[in-house]
Amino acid sequence: MKRSKPLRKSGVGSVAVLDIGTTKIACFVVHADSAGEVKVVGMGHQLSKGIRSGIITDFAEAEASIVSAVHAAEQMAGETVENVMVSLSGGNLTSRNVTVEMQMAGEEVTDRDIVDILGEGRNSIAHSESEIIHCIPVSYYLDGARGISDPRKMYGKKLGADLHIITGLPSVTRNLAHCVGRCHLNVEEYIASPYASALSCLEEDEKQLGVTLIDMGGGVTSFSVFVAGRNIYTDAIPIGGAHVTNDIARGLSTALSHAERLKTLHGSAIATASDDQVMVDVPPLGEEETDDSNTLPRSMLVGVIRPRIEEIFEMIRSKIEMSGAGQYAGKRVVLTGGASQLLGVREMATNLLGKQVRLGRPRPLPGLAESMSGPAFSTALGMVEYIVKKPMEEQMLDAYRRRGGLTAGFEKVVSWFKENF
Repeated sequence: MKRSKPLRKSGVGSVAVLDIGTTKIACFVVHADSAGEVKVVGMGHQLSKGIRSGIITDFAEAEASIVSAVHAAEQMAGETVENVMVSLSGGNLTSRNVTVEMQMAGEEVTDRDIVDILGEGRNSIAHSESEIIHCIPVSYYLDGARGISDPRKMYGKKLGADLHIITGLPSVTRNLAHCVGRCHLNVEEYIASPYASALSCLEEDEKQLGVTLIDMGGGVTSFSVFVAGRNIYTDAIPIGGAHVTNDIARGLSTALSHAERLKTLHGSAIATASDDQVMVDVPPLGEEETDDSNTLPRSMLVGVIRPRIEEIFEMIRSKIEMSGAGQYAGKRVVLTGGASQLLGVREMATNLLGKQVRLGRPRPLPGLAESMSGPAFSTALGMVEYIVKKPMEEQMLDAYRRRGGLTAGFEKVVSWFKENF
């Protein structure tokens, strides 16, 4: 099959996103055809190795996993991927809110003024120990009048903005960029995983009224709080579904592969009255699954799983309360990510967080395989939406950086998303 020019240079509106997780790596290639229809043209995913809690632990293994996922997407798309947008998760994500002001001398607020006030906000926290990933305005105020969503074309003497800034550790981003570079790829932009997942799973009304999105991944559980349509708090804890699997393996003395199978087929975060009567086979560590397997009541399995899931939600509740975002978070929680599919997780979240909880699935895209449209791919699909749904302010910054604006083909992608979502 004849290969086209590299992505992002061919002018056909192609976008490549790369979600680098603890348990899997996913790569999607999305583009608009000549009729303006958006569809997924390339998909690839691979078991993740050499990555733990969003941090590279083995360059060789991580490189091999990334190459396999990207190569599969390239083969399907018939295009060569050179530039990718990469997800960023892990305990290295931090969230802070700052307020900045700028004198206007009674003049009209322009795009340049918005870029300048964003620059003031970024400069206010810029230091060697953090790298700014996103700078998201929560609201603007002009001469004391608050609650302004877009101050452009207005006149005033003092422009202010409340900004939500998401940062990461420079060492983590540099190592990710180095690993991706070893795969002959360029990191075009980093995207915070909880922010991306929220874009793919949350409804607009939820974001307006107040909601917390919790993305339960393999090695990291990340979360973001939205109110009035804006992301006001983002954080992560380095615990996820893989830790539950490890607990089962240790607690029941079985191999990790058997522990994962037990978790998927028989696991639950909530105990039931029948757990003592239901027996499950647990192959001993170092032996194949044979008639010699230990037979244990399911209550023992639930007893291993429950404390870890409780720990995750208690840590999330504590972090949100300490941040002060809890008073704005509303009464709704949306769970997504592969680990959210464990039986009983929704009920436990309802009990521990005291909120209405639903399981969130990402909105599908044309051409997307059913096997890659579940909660485990919320971040990857959210990255695609982020590209075309990012706040106007970040679009302005991108335009100033590129000095050339979007390609004609990519504008079709933006137009299609606006019409359909």
